[in-house]
Amino acid sequence: MKLGFIGLGIMGRPMAHNLLKAGRELLVSDLNKEAVADVVAAGAKAASYEEIGRECEVIITMVPSGPIVKSILFGEGGVTAAIRPGTLVCDMSSVTPTESRFCYEQLKALGCGFVDAPVSGGETGAIAGTLAIMCGGDEKDFEAMIPTFEILGASWLLIGPSGSGSTAKLANQMIVNNTIAVVGEAFTFAAKAGADPEKVYRAIRGGLAGSAVLDQKAPLMIERNFKPGGPIRINHKDIKNCIDAAHALDCPIPYTAQLFEIMQWMKVHGHMNDDHGGLVQYFESLADCEVRRL
Repeated sequence: MKLGFIGLGIMGRPMAHNLLKAGRELLVSDLNKEAVADVVAAGAKAASYEEIGRECEVIITMVPSGPIVKSILFGEGGVTAAIRPGTLVCDMSSVTPTESRFCYEQLKALGCGFVDAPVSGGETGAIAGTLAIMCGGDEKDFEAMIPTFEILGASWLLIGPSGSGSTAKLANQMIVNNTIAVVGEAFTFAAKAGADPEKVYRAIRGGLAGSAVLDQKAPLMIERNFKPGGPIRINHKDIKNCIDAAHALDCPIPYTAQLFEIMQWMKVHGHMNDDHGGLVQYFESLADCEVRRL
């Protein structure tokens, strides 16, 4: 079975490598030719969107936004220019539920399946093949994707109909990014008070404040390592999607709205390509201090 994979960024490239290591026959595409060459060197074949639509039984997209997904699938020379009935498309990007449902309906009209299956776990999880995969769509299409999910993730769950996976991802992004922000605020407070941030982290990580976010991000903040595993520009887009989706439901999300404004500050100050742990820099600017090892 030929598998198409479109989108070889921070997450997509290691995911494609894991599929190749598992023996999958892979056709790949990305605007970044260096990324394509890297995956081709590992055994994949480079192909256009239309070629992927024509040749592949399952197609995965892993790209930055919903408009890009729609352009790849439905634009001129896109996947659906040559797609065959019975093909299964799985979008693992972070998009809005409305965008996922649009793709589902358009592909269903062509006799194809669609699963929205965004992930959590960051670059580390993509490399290790331990992503958490949250899915929306039809049961039969979800079940058909499980052999692939077994390569890419540690967990996968069908939450409900089309758009449900994207809804879960937005909820995930609210929790993760707000938690990162409050970790940054708390450690800025500790640093301003003169406490050693590293020892504060060691003291609290075993208590109720302990979390995967704390363990992943506090050490990076203390080391001032803002090399992106999850760049703020991607999370900025996700948080905007959260706000748009919540407003459409008349669901107030005041913490997340404030977080978006913090990310706007990051944008103005040139930090959009920092890891989202770099949100600490906003709080440092307010307090006129830095979180770093003493």
